[in-house]
This record gives sequence, structure tokens and C-alpha cells, in this order.
Amino acid sequence: MAPREVFSSTASNPLGRPKGLWSALHLDPILLFLLIALISSGLFVLYSGADRNLDVVKAQGVRFAIAFVVMLVFAQLDPSVFRRWAPWLYILGLAGLVAVLFMGVGAKGAQRWLALPGLPRFQPSELMKLVVPIMAAWYLSRHFLPPRLSRIGVGLVIVLLPMLLIVRQPDLGTSLLVGMAGLFVVFFAGMSWKLIGAFLAMVSVAAPVMWFFGMRDYQKQRVLTLLDPQSDPLGAGWNIIQSKTAIGSGGFDGKGWLQGTQSHLEFLPESHTDFIVAVLAEEFGFVGILLLLSVYFLIILRCLFISVTAQDSFSRLVAGALTMTFFIYVFVNVGMVSGLLPVVGVPLPLVSYGGTSTVTLMAAFGILMSIHTHRRMISA
Repeated sequence: MAPREVFSSTASNPLGRPKGLWSALHLDPILLFLLIALISSGLFVLYSGADRNLDVVKAQGVRFAIAFVVMLVFAQLDPSVFRRWAPWLYILGLAGLVAVLFMGVGAKGAQRWLALPGLPRFQPSELMKLVVPIMAAWYLSRHFLPPRLSRIGVGLVIVLLPMLLIVRQPDLGTSLLVGMAGLFVVFFAGMSWKLIGAFLAMVSVAAPVMWFFGMRDYQKQRVLTLLDPQSDPLGAGWNIIQSKTAIGSGGFDGKGWLQGTQSHLEFLPESHTDFIVAVLAEEFGFVGILLLLSVYFLIILRCLFISVTAQDSFSRLVAGALTMTFFIYVFVNVGMVSGLLPVVGVPLPLVSYGGTSTVTLMAAFGILMSIHTHRRMISA
């Protein structure tokens, strides 16, 4: 059993001074300001990406309002609450994923949603982006770190089980994000480079097997399209060709807001969801992309600071995993829109139009703020 960390009972106020507003609300003002800047610019671009449809912007604004309330609620909870409830949330999440396979609601060839009486339709897989890293951190932080090989094996099972259920829906993009969130916990817990090398070797060996026996035809087509989008320019390659055209035509400073031809003439599909960064690049050019990525960089930097200053193993593992998962969101979306990665349906965080993913992301930031603002001074 790992040695217990002893803290005083005064949270966020170790010297006994009166709490300020931010401490009382358990919010980090720097992170909050960066999130508001990102969301505001996202709504600005969304109006253009949705072809000036104000109803879409209003709907997204309502989602952000709900997401902010969720973030505020999560920020009030002490990290010990997440640690205590981790196993039950994990079991509940697995039950939700199993329920999706038998009674899920289908759309666009996928069965990913649950529609329970009295509740809005939701994706259990989105919740697992939070639950899996929390569960993995709960298990590994209960023992001495770095973990032994047997405990790493249990940690990997915790991660792989929901991944396999999500792949069955099918939802490869969400499955990869859930898997990465859990694997980051295992990595941060002290996984040796030898084990990492062995794991990568196993993935390399398994890749051909997955290609022939595990991947569906449309998933194989996405990989082939990445390698040669011109092989089917009017079919599978259309999205990426139009996206790259939009990005390239933006030049240094873009064509101007609402002046993008690829999106407004309906050449660019999903212009307000997965491919919204192409709209930004066309209308605001390299300058716009640089500013957007700078905001993302500052958010990630602040979250990493929260992670390294966390005062117990569980909090450090959770904060680090959630931060790197947010980075993967950005990296995968920008990579697929620019033709560097296959199209896997990962939205641009807090910019693309969406509901469940927005709430999940803001809940993650609420957990990060909770970890930062509930720090206690070590007394002995």
C-alpha cells in the first residue's frame, strides 16, 4: 500500500486568510479566461461554418451554458470524491456500453446512443473519456509507484475493456480517445521504456491482423484515402481534398470572415463539425490558425502546471491524463483535416458543433480546477 499523504483540513486557504472569489468558487481564473476566449472564437467561426445559421450558434451557446454549469459543479467536488466513486462509475459506464449494444439508438450506420425515459439522448462512450482515466488512476495510485508488471497488466485491462465495447458500436475515434486517456495514466504512473517499446512492438505485429480481421471496410477505406485521396476524388477522397483546398486557399491572412468559398458554396462537407478548422484556415489564413493553436497551447500549458503541482498521486495521474487527452483531441482533428491522419470523426474541442463531447470536455476542466483549488498544505 502506498504511503498516505497527510494534509491539513483547510482547502485552498492554508494560511487562514479570507478566501477570494475565485477560491470560493473553486475556479482557476487563468484557465477560465482561456476557455472563454476559445469558446467565443469558436462561436464566431461556427456562424460562418454553419452558413450564417444563427439557430445553430444559439443551440451551441445553450450547450456551452450547460457545459459551464457542469464544469462549475465538478470544480466544487473534492478530488477524493472522484477517487471514492471511481469503481462504481466505471461499472456504471461499462453497463451503459453494454446497453448500447442491445438497445442503443442508431444513426448514420452506428449505434452509439442511449435514449432512456426522462433523460436526453446521450453517448455512454463520451462519459468513459473521464471515467477510464479516473478508474485507472484509482487502481494504480493505491499501490507504490512505479507499478509492478502485474499491476500494469490490470491497468491495461481496465483501459482495453471499454475500448473493445466502443469499437463494437462502431466508433473508432472515441475508442482511441478513451484508450489514450487510460494509457496516459499507465505511462505517467511510471511505465518503463522497455515496456513501452514492447507494447509498440506488439501493436506493430497486431496491425496486419487488425487490417485483415478487425477493421471494417469503411475503416480500411479511410486509411487508403489518406495514402492516396486522388484515387477516389469524387467519393472517399472528396472530404480531404476539399479540406486541403480550403486550407491552402486561405494563404497568410485569409479571405475574410464569411468569405470562404469552399464552405459557403458547399464544397466542404461537415464544415461546422469535424472540418471547421478548414473554414477558419480559409477565412483567416495562417494567422488565424496560429492564433487558435496558441490558445490551445496556453490551455494545455496551464493544465500541465495544474498536473505537476497536484499534491497526491491520484490527482497527478488524472490531471496529466485529462490534459494529454485534450491535446490528442486537437492533434487528431487538425491532423485529419490537413490530410496527415485518417478521418476518424474527432471534433475540434470547444469549437466544433456538438453536445455530449462539449459537456464532457468542460467536466474534465472542472476536475482539473477541482484538483488545483482543493490543494491542502502538508502538515506533517
